[in-house]
Amino acid sequence: MSQSPSSNSRNALSLAAIGLIAAAVLIVDQLSKRYVTTHLYFDGQCIPWCGHKDVIPGWLRIAPEPNYHGAFGLLGSNPFLLVGMALVVLAVFWLSFRDAAERSAIVRVAFGLILGGAVGNIIDRVHLGYVIDFIDFYRFPDIWRFTFNVADSCITTGVILLLLSSVAARSHR
Repeated sequence: MSQSPSSNSRNALSLAAIGLIAAAVLIVDQLSKRYVTTHLYFDGQCIPWCGHKDVIPGWLRIAPEPNYHGAFGLLGSNPFLLVGMALVVLAVFWLSFRDAAERSAIVRVAFGLILGGAVGNIIDRVHLGYVIDFIDFYRFPDIWRFTFNVADSCITTGVILLLLSSVAARSHR
């Protein structure tokens, strides 16, 4: 079944919106990682991975560190396996939500956030063999410590938006 010209232009606009959001996320993610690892900590005496900068003392700091594992430490540390899994998850999300993306701005934003974040972390894994995390919530370091980056934040926000969108869509049926 062929699509109408207005449907084709709507598809193109949806893809363009997703692409612009993904590109913005990718740029912010890569620039933030580059900044914290080259400017914030390098003082000529140590490598960029030294020290930290308190944002909220006792709670939040900027502390770059390599992350060799997948989300929440899952799936081991093989960068090729992690890149492959990220690509599979992106494909599943796209196949599951592409029709909704044509109708919903929230779904377009969500997928743009997820795509940009995933590509940002994939670039790190391919280029470095690990992902650079630097936002460190460390209030209870022996019990709970959570370190992440801009890409991780965008992926999480995108998944939450997709879930909320799905719940809202089901409640309107």
